[in-house]
Amino acid sequence: MKETKKGKFGAREIAFTALLLAVCLVSQLFKNMSVYITGPVINACLVLAVFAVNLPCALCLSIITPVTAFLITGAPVMSAVPVLIPLIMLGNCVLVVCVFLLMKRDAYAKESVKTAVIYVIKAVICSGAKAAVMGLTISLWALPTFLPMEGPLRKNIGVFQNTFSIVQLTTALIGFAYVYVIWAAVKHTHILDKQD
Repeated sequence: MKETKKGKFGAREIAFTALLLAVCLVSQLFKNMSVYITGPVINACLVLAVFAVNLPCALCLSIITPVTAFLITGAPVMSAVPVLIPLIMLGNCVLVVCVFLLMKRDAYAKESVKTAVIYVIKAVICSGAKAAVMGLTISLWALPTFLPMEGPLRKNIGVFQNTFSIVQLTTALIGFAYVYVIWAAVKHTHILDKQD
């Protein structure tokens, strides 16, 4: 498989990004069942966009998926605190930029115990960066500041804070586990090769 040229955004990149977006949309239909279904799939798609396509495509997914999640599930907390949507976008963007800076170069490396250990370490760093940004901006600032003092949502602020911090770390790590399996299966094939 050939690596996509840095920054290229042509028909192939748009098509692959659309495919990943479709996977995200299908997973978001199950968000009300469990965040542990949707979250890992979204994170995996973001990482795969960096590995298989490029950073601009991954950033597009990072921005689109929180909007589609809100439109599909209509989470009451996001209606009550609309600033959550751009902050989730920010968390996703932090994840893909970290993946691009730390992992993109090694995405096509030959598999070994060493590369697997390095992958795990970098996955923890990238996941931690996303969780830290969302924890600081959403859990510690946006929710306590903007969630209405009166009403049923305020009673669940602890659950929401956990969802936008610890759960983000967990779902990102599970997403990286998915990517490890998927990427190992496809990176030596010609599925994603650029067609000339």
